[in-house]
Amino acid sequence: MQSNMGLIDRIIRIVLAVVVGIFILTGQLSGIAAIVLGILAVVFLLTSAIAFCPLYLPFHLSTKKKD
Repeated sequence: MQSNMGLIDRIIRIVLAVVVGIFILTGQLSGIAAIVLGILAVVFLLTSAIAFCPLYLPFHLSTKKKD
């Protein structure tokens, strides 16, 4: 698995995941929206941690800078 996510992409995903987590914990998000966005936040955190997004593969996308 070759990394295909750049630093800025990873930071944006982490920030969005944290914001969603805060909204859920403070009760501003609830119900189905909280579940769906919570799952998406977890996926964002996981993909940021491993620097690989599987959805980029079919489109041959990469936000990582070329060496």
